[in-house]
Amino acid sequence: MKFDLKGKRAVVTGGGSGIGKAICMALSAQGAEVHLLDTDEEKGDEVVKGIKKGGRRAFFHRCNVARQSEVQNIFKTIGDQGALAILVNNAGVAHVGNVEQTEESDFDRVFDVNVKGVYNCLYAAVPIIKKKGGVILNIASVAGTVGLKNRFAYSASKGAVQTMTYSVAKDYLAEGIRCNSISPARIHTPFVDGYLKKNFPGEEESVYKTLSKTQPIGRMGTPKEVADLVVYLCSDEASFITGTDFPIDGGFIKLNGN
Repeated sequence: MKFDLKGKRAVVTGGGSGIGKAICMALSAQGAEVHLLDTDEEKGDEVVKGIKKGGRRAFFHRCNVARQSEVQNIFKTIGDQGALAILVNNAGVAHVGNVEQTEESDFDRVFDVNVKGVYNCLYAAVPIIKKKGGVILNIASVAGTVGLKNRFAYSASKGAVQTMTYSVAKDYLAEGIRCNSISPARIHTPFVDGYLKKNFPGEEESVYKTLSKTQPIGRMGTPKEVADLVVYLCSDEASFITGTDFPIDGGFIKLNGN
């Protein structure tokens, strides 16, 4: 089977919904044992139950990735069970606003999850993964590459995710760790629906169409499309790829304005 992940143990942060949920389902479908980290126990348990219905192995761990002690304890528990082959740092939060509209509390909240959360998981996971080698994928964003209006803190955090990716890839080549990042553009997730409902009540459909058209391909991406790229990059078929950011953006970075 292409992209075979049988016998591999994977950790996915923020796996309770949206892109993270799709990643958990996709990795599991290829045979990986999935450990889902999320703060939402109800959603996390629902994903795990869905995976187990298919006769596959999955486990939920309630975890705030911004708290290093929680992260360390969970990764120790997982590591004590055997090798860890895959880490997907997907957990993240957003903030809408330019620098004047970004309070210190907003900035700290975004960086606690999007930057410190990734660091905490890398710090806990790398010593385990390097024992036998494996793959780390960090979910970044096109916001870390190009300027997006009113995304000051979010863009800064995702730029940090990209550069952490390059650093880990460089530092752990000899230990058999491949580290890459994925940068989605607009993906149709429950977060998007919630954002539209909160900020554009009664206009959700028209604003959704407008946002979709900002992608040159003419639509938003789907969580499954991101998850399929994750599967490839975690598989042996991608064994020659490390230290690279992969936009999945419907042409957003290169084709806007052309």
